[in-house]
Amino acid sequence: MEAEKKAISLLSKLRNEMQTDKPIIPLVEKFADTDIWNQYLEYQQSLLNESDGKPRWFYSPWLFVECYMYRRIHEAVIQSPPIDDFDVFRESKEQNFFESQESIIALCTHLQELMKTIEDLDENQLKHEFFKLLQISLWGNKCDLSLTGGENSSQKTNIMNYLEDLKPFILVNDMEHLWSLLSNCKKTREKESITRVDIVLDNSGFELITDLILADFLLFSNLATEIHFYGKTIPWFVSDTTIHDFNWLIDEVKHSNHKWVSKCGADWENYVKTGRWVYHDHIFWTLPHEFCAMSQVAPDLYAELQKAHLILFKGDLNYRKLTGDRKWEFTVPFHQALTGFHPAPLCSIRTLKAEIQVGLQPGQGEQLAASEPNWLTTGKYGIFQFDGPL
Repeated sequence: MEAEKKAISLLSKLRNEMQTDKPIIPLVEKFADTDIWNQYLEYQQSLLNESDGKPRWFYSPWLFVECYMYRRIHEAVIQSPPIDDFDVFRESKEQNFFESQESIIALCTHLQELMKTIEDLDENQLKHEFFKLLQISLWGNKCDLSLTGGENSSQKTNIMNYLEDLKPFILVNDMEHLWSLLSNCKKTREKESITRVDIVLDNSGFELITDLILADFLLFSNLATEIHFYGKTIPWFVSDTTIHDFNWLIDEVKHSNHKWVSKCGADWENYVKTGRWVYHDHIFWTLPHEFCAMSQVAPDLYAELQKAHLILFKGDLNYRKLTGDRKWEFTVPFHQALTGFHPAPLCSIRTLKAEIQVGLQPGQGEQLAASEPNWLTTGKYGIFQFDGPL
């Protein structure tokens, strides 16, 4: 009880600082990333004029203060043992999973039926199935609890029934590039060699299910031989995936009373045990830095990503960090907006929930804005945006 009271009082203090535009203060509790964070606060201060004083909540870059807020929420918890490993968002993440059961059953059943016929599929049919599961992973990104303030965002309908209807809402569609890259890897692969796909995860719950189903398909279709997943080391942006969420979800799926769902869970657990699926933690994902700083700030992580044949970046926060969350013109090429971040061929898979989008055709953004002023933030539109050799 005392620990809870302490955490709540620290969270109240944080809320008051935000509401009254107080200066951004350094982190105090020693943690793996505390020094890096505090150096970044000094860097933000160095960008200001002498007369501006310290960085403040209302006048600092949005990406920076949003990340700082979630890091301060975590600080309130780690300063309050014995609840210092408590995930304040766990309940809403698990609820999202349980309320999406019908969709999960439909997807797992589809996957298991697909496995039975995979040998009989010709190249075009295999490509069609790959595109279908990519789109399911894209629209799974709608289930974002940070967008709804933690309110219910579960997936209650079978998303597969709507893929054709949703196609017009894909503004940049580079799925063909992904297919040609992976199918070429498959054709030219020697017996011993590997094809590695890395997935930088976004939300747990239903979206994570869609990502794991895609990852499973990549293995049994032989488009990839190993999948590496990257999640957050601490609770982040409400519904972002941590190692606990990853393991918990696989365990829940495995213990489902639906035979095809539990079969998926057993397979996934086996992939983890045999090293065909590898989960990575790294503090960089919960720092405020944009990704072009990764090679300096986290060279070990950059070197790890360089081992991939393809990296899939899920969701909005990853897109904002890929592009530096800048107010780019809509037509600026994606490659340019990455400002030097090119560890391996990569693709952003996101539904649009933040006011940034690059790589559009001339006039495309303006046309959307004229008919729908909020087109950038509603999650209605999606992209598969590729950067790499074509």
